[in-house]
Amino acid sequence: MSVQKLTDILNKTNNLVFFGGAGVSTASGIPDFRSANGLWNQRYGRHLSPEEMVSRSFFERDPEDFFAFYKDKLIYPDAKPNGCHIALAKLEQMGKLKAVVTQNIDGLHQMAGSKTVYELHGSVLRNYCTRCHAFYDADYVLKADGVPHCKACGAIVKQDVVLYEEMLDENVIEKAVHAIAKADTLIVGGTSLIVYPAAGFIRYFRGNNLVVINKTETSADSHADLVIHDDIASVMEQAVAAMQP
Repeated sequence: MSVQKLTDILNKTNNLVFFGGAGVSTASGIPDFRSANGLWNQRYGRHLSPEEMVSRSFFERDPEDFFAFYKDKLIYPDAKPNGCHIALAKLEQMGKLKAVVTQNIDGLHQMAGSKTVYELHGSVLRNYCTRCHAFYDADYVLKADGVPHCKACGAIVKQDVVLYEEMLDENVIEKAVHAIAKADTLIVGGTSLIVYPAAGFIRYFRGNNLVVINKTETSADSHADLVIHDDIASVMEQAVAAMQP
């Protein structure tokens, strides 16, 4: 019944925005990096929180351990788009979905075919030299022996990912907020809405239908028009498949 209601909403909407978090990537085999904290600390004899491991200060203070964790737990080169990514790309092709706003850094929305994607926390697919700004892909970082260095000038190559203690890109924020504010339907999926400031963006929504799809409860459930506590990949795939041709 809930999936059918979502299908009905999708059939009627013409200005949809999707706001997604880590749960969107789970079905593609990418776990929330926080879940790797205990095992990684145990292996390396560290006592750091997940937030510390992906912080700017840790990157600068201990780049060897930073990149060891980063390459082990944040880059998944074999991951493929799942039912949610593909469903959203279809909705964009239909002219209904106007933007994907994502907290994820894996680039799977674009791989599925989505064109308008606002990556709040950046992407592991883009990497730049900290001195000369030369571009490097994720494969270069993965294959580097320890800390990746620029082939041109020798400086450290840093991923285009917003680390803790760093500011979000203002241009990306502005575009994301504008899209959410104009939407008539906002789907919040695969996120518990606990990571700020990104989670606060949904307060700009003034449209007709707020839909929340997440396996567990979120802070938005109480004022959502439709709440589905289920797997986001399965729900989106079913809902879009059932839409009117």
